[in-house]
Amino acid sequence: MLFNSLDFIFLFLPITTVFFFIFGIIYQRAGALWLALASLFFYGWWNPGYVTLLLASIFCNYVFGIAIVTTGRDPRKKYLSKWLLGVSVTLNILLISYYKYGVFFIDNVNAIFGSHYNMAEVALPIGISFFTFTQIAFLVDAYQRKADEYNLIHYGLFVTYYPHLIAGPILHHREMMPQFDNPDVYRINPINLSVGITIFSVGLFKKVILADGVGKFAGPVFQAAYRGIDPTFVEAWGAALAYTMQIYFDFSGYSDMAVGLSAMIGIKLPINFHSPYKSVNIIEFWRRWHMTLSRFLRDYLYIPLGGNRKGQRRRYINLMVTMLLGGLWHGASWTFVVWGGLHGIYLVINHGWHGVLRITRFGHLQLPFGRYASIVFTFLCVVIAWVFFRSNNIASALLMLKAMTGLNGFALPVEWLALSHWIGDALAGVGVPFTEDAVRAWGWGANELKWITALVFITWFFPNTQQIMSGFDPALSVPDSVDPGWMERKLKWRPNWIWALITATITLISVIAIITKGDAVSEFLYFQF
Repeated sequence: MLFNSLDFIFLFLPITTVFFFIFGIIYQRAGALWLALASLFFYGWWNPGYVTLLLASIFCNYVFGIAIVTTGRDPRKKYLSKWLLGVSVTLNILLISYYKYGVFFIDNVNAIFGSHYNMAEVALPIGISFFTFTQIAFLVDAYQRKADEYNLIHYGLFVTYYPHLIAGPILHHREMMPQFDNPDVYRINPINLSVGITIFSVGLFKKVILADGVGKFAGPVFQAAYRGIDPTFVEAWGAALAYTMQIYFDFSGYSDMAVGLSAMIGIKLPINFHSPYKSVNIIEFWRRWHMTLSRFLRDYLYIPLGGNRKGQRRRYINLMVTMLLGGLWHGASWTFVVWGGLHGIYLVINHGWHGVLRITRFGHLQLPFGRYASIVFTFLCVVIAWVFFRSNNIASALLMLKAMTGLNGFALPVEWLALSHWIGDALAGVGVPFTEDAVRAWGWGANELKWITALVFITWFFPNTQQIMSGFDPALSVPDSVDPGWMERKLKWRPNWIWALITATITLISVIAIITKGDAVSEFLYFQF
C-alpha cells in the first residue's frame, strides 16, 4: 500500500487512527497491538506471502536480543553474549544478501570465472533493507545495554510501525520504546492531529505534484543512453537535473509523510531529511540526506572500523569502505557501488581540504560569496553522482557524463532565445550555437527549463517542512536553524484558518492528481532499495 494512494488516504489511515485511539483509551497495550496488526496489514497489502518472513525476522531477532541481554548480565557469560550477537547479525546479513544480492553475486561469479551457475529470481521483499538494519541496530544496542525495554508487542510495533516500515527512517530502539509506553500517545490531541495532517499533506504534494511532475522529464534520456544513443548537452543536463529534483522531492515527500503520520498520534520519528541541497560541502550533505542511514553507517560500520582514531590514512580507508557499502546497500548493481565510491572520494577530499584550512588558518574565512559558491559546487558534485545512481549500467552513465562535459557539442534549443534575448545574444556572441536539434530524445523546451528552475529555487531558498513546523517540535533530532531567514519566519506554521486553507488546497490538488492518474500511482523511489 502506498501513502499516495486513495486506499491509504481515505480508508487505511482514518480507520487505523480512529481505532488506535478507541483501543488505546480502553487498554493501552490493545492500542499498541492494533497498530502493530494494522502495520502488518499495510505491509501485506503488497505481498501477503512476505508477512511470514517479516514475522519470522521479528521473532528471531527478539529472541536473540533477549538472549544477548540475559547472558550479558553475567560476567562469566560475556563471551556467549558476544557470540550470540555475531550469529544474529550474520543471520540478518545472510537474509538480506539472499534476497537482495544473490543474483548479483552469481552473475558476477559467472562473469569472472566463465561459469554457468543459475539462481532463480526472487521478488525483493519491500522494505527489507530498513527492517533488517533497524533490527541489527537493536541487537547491537542490546549487547551494549542501550536497549532496556523488551515488551514483545512494543518490539513488534517498533519494527513494523507502518510510517517507517517501507522506506525508513531507520529507528533506534531507545528512541521509540519510551514513546510506545507513553499514555499520552493513546489519547487524542487536536494539535498533534493538525500538525500531522499538515506535514502529511505537504509531503503528499511534494511527491504527487513536484517529484512525479519532474520525473517524467528524466526517464526518456536515461533510457536513450541505455540503448546506446548519445544524448545532447541539453538533454543530458536536463535529465540529470530532473532526476536530481525528482529524488529530492520524492524522498523529502516520503520523509514528511512518515513524520506527519506519526505526529498525528503524538509519536516523533527521527528526522531523515533536512534540505541537503543547501549543504556547503559533502560532509554536511551526508548530515542532511538520509540522516538515519548516515547515523547507522557511522555508528555500526565507520566507528567499529576505527573511525578517525587510527590516523588519517586509516580514516580515509574507513570512509571509502563505509561509502562503498552504503552504495551497495541501495541496490545490487555496480552503478550504486560507483555512486557510493564517488561520495567516498568526495568525503576524503573534503576532510583533506579541511585539514589544509586548519593548517593554513584560513578555515575561519566564510565570506557570503564563498558560501554560495560552495553550495553550488557541492550541488554539482551531487548531480554528477546521481547520474550513476539513476543509470541502468556504467556504460550509459558514461554516455550521459560525456554529453554533460560538452563532448557531444554545446548546442542549445533555439526556442531558448525567446526566454531572454540579452542572454541569448551574449551566448551566441561567444560562439554557442542555437539549433532545432539540440533536443532529440525528449521534448526539453522552455516549460521544462522553467519547471527545473522553479524546483531548484524552492530547494535553495524555501524553508523545509521541519523549519516551518518548528514551533511544534514534530520530529526528533531536528538541527537548529542558526539564522532563520525572512521566509522561514513568514511561513511559520500556526493552527489558524490560513494554514487550514493552505493544507486543504494542496491536499485537494494532490488528490485530484492521484484520481487523474487512475491505477498508475507511482511508487516512492526508495521502495526499490
